[in-house]
Amino acid sequence: MPRATPAPFQLVFPPFALPLKYKPHPISHLTFARFSILCPPAVCRNSSTASPPIITPPPPPSSIYIHLPFCRRRCHYCDFPIIALGSSSRNYDDDPRINTYIRLLLREIRATKPYSSLQLPIKTIFFGGGTPSLVPPRLIASVLDTIRTKFGEVAADVEVSMEMDPGTFDAGRLEEMVGVVGVTRISLGVQAFQEELLRECGRAHGRREVDEAIKLVSGSYGPRSWSLDLISSLPRQTEEMWEESLRLAVSAGPQHVSVYDLQVEEGTKFALLYTPGEFPLPAEAQSANFYMMASETLTHAGYEHYEISSYCKPGHECRHNITYWQNQPFYGFGLGSASYINGVRFSRPRRLKQYEEFVKDLEAGNMSAKNNASIVEDKEMAMDVVMLSLRTAKGLDLKGFQRSFGESVVLALCRAWRPHVESGHVVALDEERKAISIGKFDLELNGDCQLGRRVAFLRLSDPEGFLMSNELIAVAFGVLSP
Repeated sequence: MPRATPAPFQLVFPPFALPLKYKPHPISHLTFARFSILCPPAVCRNSSTASPPIITPPPPPSSIYIHLPFCRRRCHYCDFPIIALGSSSRNYDDDPRINTYIRLLLREIRATKPYSSLQLPIKTIFFGGGTPSLVPPRLIASVLDTIRTKFGEVAADVEVSMEMDPGTFDAGRLEEMVGVVGVTRISLGVQAFQEELLRECGRAHGRREVDEAIKLVSGSYGPRSWSLDLISSLPRQTEEMWEESLRLAVSAGPQHVSVYDLQVEEGTKFALLYTPGEFPLPAEAQSANFYMMASETLTHAGYEHYEISSYCKPGHECRHNITYWQNQPFYGFGLGSASYINGVRFSRPRRLKQYEEFVKDLEAGNMSAKNNASIVEDKEMAMDVVMLSLRTAKGLDLKGFQRSFGESVVLALCRAWRPHVESGHVVALDEERKAISIGKFDLELNGDCQLGRRVAFLRLSDPEGFLMSNELIAVAFGVLSP
């Protein structure tokens, strides 16, 4: 189900990357403790007493992403690797393209070597796309069976998420997916409640299918938890339309709501038609207002804003996506998907013919298949942790970050963000997650380089800090990689 922001299969890096344009920060001589372990006097006055960083081996993956690329047609904002089946049929269960792809996918899973003999129980499995609900339940079950055979134990409370589009399932199909196959969580790609906006996006469903799908997933055949996806900043979208979509989303009663801001990607139909910031796309100020409207409406309705684009009722976070935001390892399988294992990112081909050759190489033990692999260096790892952590309400764990990358790095980041702590866009928190005043924050910065006695976390304020996330993350990147 195509969305407006990057998904796990699109990037070699875990999903949700932010397009950043930034200038290096003036602190330009920072050295990482994990590189040379040298701490310049200008950064840390007490480097002789700085404790060395603790390097621990990463755990084996306990999350799996499965890419199912089939769609009825390509949406106008979508640049994901998909296979358009056509809109003429409502039943694709016997489509040879689906059956052939699933056989290829199963071959890849079987040919993949587990990370270690100490494999953890699989805790989350995410079927993304594409529109996974177009794939017959029996084939979804075969994928899950193959995962169990290959990776052994699956956690008793495993989260099995599936993206589904309105108009691609009925009550019988939903009941089989949830009750027989074992899907525990559904992400419903509504995107908009207005017919004109759905047509503008090239979506294959209309308002009637949206209402029918909501009735099904929220009924007796639905899963324990389901999410409703919306896109803001669409062409010709007004504040009245957005207010209506938010109101109808709340009234639908999902346990989770994802709100994505439209990104016009190169090579899409929208990129041929529109220029970001120019009519009929909204201006930057209007997009910011859409974001603030979503934050206010959803938090007022009892949803926790636990990640920059994600809201949930208590206990209904998407556990699979938390794997990405915590920069934890994961397996990826299927066309264009990405894995992140033992500090190495690895992407699969986005074209079906090349993906088929990749699977053959994998089966033959041809390690040239790893040409798309890249080792994550320390500075890059630090940037990943900062960017992903600041997307969340929890924020950046300074003590954990210090253990991995050294005191000098943490102190330099805090000094760089100090003006934004003062402005309220960055919030400093103690270990009990209580806000710390700028005065106490300054005491930490001017102390003896033992940062962390008072300040335990740094997070972005909601919604003002989240709205400035690109700029604030850019400040950090200027410190970490000048």
